[in-house]
Amino acid sequence: MISKNIAIKTEGISKHYRIGLRDEIHDSLISAMVSYIKSPLKNYRKYRSLYKFEDIKNTNYLNHYENSHDIIWALRDISLEVEKGEVVGIIGRNGAGKSTLLKILSKITSPSFGRAEVRGKISSLLEVGTGFHPELTGRENIYLNGTILGMRKTEVSQKFDEIVEFSGVEKFIDTPVKRYSVGMKIRLGFSVAAYLEPELLVIDEVLAVGDFDFQKKCLAKMEDVGKHGRTVLFVSHNMQAITRLCSRAILLQDGKIADDGPADKVVAAYLTSGSSSRSERFWKDTTACPGGEVARLRGVYVKDENGRVSESFDIRKPIGIEMVYEVLKPGYLLLPHHNLYNEDGVHIFTTIDCDPKWRRRHRLPGKYVSTAWIPGNFLSEGIISVQSAIFTLEPQVKQFNERDIVSFQVVDSMDGNSARGDWSRSMRGAVRPLLEWTNNYEKFE
Repeated sequence: MISKNIAIKTEGISKHYRIGLRDEIHDSLISAMVSYIKSPLKNYRKYRSLYKFEDIKNTNYLNHYENSHDIIWALRDISLEVEKGEVVGIIGRNGAGKSTLLKILSKITSPSFGRAEVRGKISSLLEVGTGFHPELTGRENIYLNGTILGMRKTEVSQKFDEIVEFSGVEKFIDTPVKRYSVGMKIRLGFSVAAYLEPELLVIDEVLAVGDFDFQKKCLAKMEDVGKHGRTVLFVSHNMQAITRLCSRAILLQDGKIADDGPADKVVAAYLTSGSSSRSERFWKDTTACPGGEVARLRGVYVKDENGRVSESFDIRKPIGIEMVYEVLKPGYLLLPHHNLYNEDGVHIFTTIDCDPKWRRRHRLPGKYVSTAWIPGNFLSEGIISVQSAIFTLEPQVKQFNERDIVSFQVVDSMDGNSARGDWSRSMRGAVRPLLEWTNNYEKFE
């Protein structure tokens, strides 16, 4: 029995699929619901508020298939605990096992090995149309979901108007769900999942399909859910949302837990989980360098105020973007510059080398290290990508122009000393300057 303070506990959870065979028939919520309706007694224990998955294969079986070529491992030896009231982000590249883990915890599929214990009623949004019967209307599906969560009809009715208003599908609430667009299903699905007040809310990246305004509403609602002491598991590729909403993050890599800790630190680890750092790029071989006849690029680095390469920066601290390049021919005016973009593809700004030492002067052949310093409390939080380029002037000729050459994460600590002050929710804008405010006060006569 797990502790009363623990909402989720897994021990050695592993999940494999056999190539070419149908190893698991209940791999979506719809098929799981059909099975539950057909065999309620058989599935009773599986769908209780507190349930367990025991080891269903023995150790010899595991060892036998360890290196089998017809087996794909989605998860390997996942052991973790999530306390009640925690808001946990689960991140990782495509195929890392994030959705499989959520399906196991949501009782949609069973693990091949290991044990999972979950305390509390779960509401999940893992795929478009999750939990909806296509022939039933939106109204009927709301009540159906409430019944599955063990709620009485009167309890669902108390939340009904809020669900419909948040989803924005009032005009179609008595229309069969099979006639809904993808966006309508997502809006209604999230509204049902969030407003029926489950003890555990599980949300997959499906929100990314919705429109931008609704995504913002969903993130604000998830933040509110977490503040009310309910447990939230959130899978997303939006690192800004992870660092803003989650106190803790779990990084999955190749089906295993690669990191588990404070969200900002785990996000930084995720950005460097590839073969090389995302915040530095360099070429040892001069024949492979981007460049032209006059200049070639040797490297770009993102550095902190102490000159160290870093992937994650406190929003209040300065950031240096260093360009290392070689000038091959004399007699040219050069224009080194960077373009910065946020994760929505918005062009934040262009910065051009205006160092008076070399402005309007021909650069001599040799190696140059040019650094642009971005002050603290200027960029907004999120992932920033850099485009680095050099053009010659008179004539204007591109020497190199490398898009997405490096990227880095800006993290807002939310302790009240940044531009957000005491505001805890999302702040719009590509930049977030800490401006000086003045106030004049006059007492009423």
